[in-house]
Amino acid sequence: MPRAEIIWKRRSPEGETLQVKARHFGHQWEFSIREARYDQWRPVEKPPLEDWLTLLDAVKRRRGRGAVRAEDVVQIERIIRDRFPGAEV
Repeated sequence: MPRAEIIWKRRSPEGETLQVKARHFGHQWEFSIREARYDQWRPVEKPPLEDWLTLLDAVKRRRGRGAVRAEDVVQIERIIRDRFPGAEV
């Protein structure tokens, strides 16, 4: 069972509303996406920087409430720096 599951909405480049889900399982974050509430979640192989930054913000807020570990924040920041070298974290 995943330790953390975070869901948010964003717009696609075409202007459609999408739901994005990030699940922390083991030492990995798995992203999924769907267009409508009753659609099936589809895995995302390479999530965009926007999704990683949204996840980082959500995890930091949950960290303030004690819902996630400090290591999770550090791990996500490291992943962003590795995958997106020019990104501001």
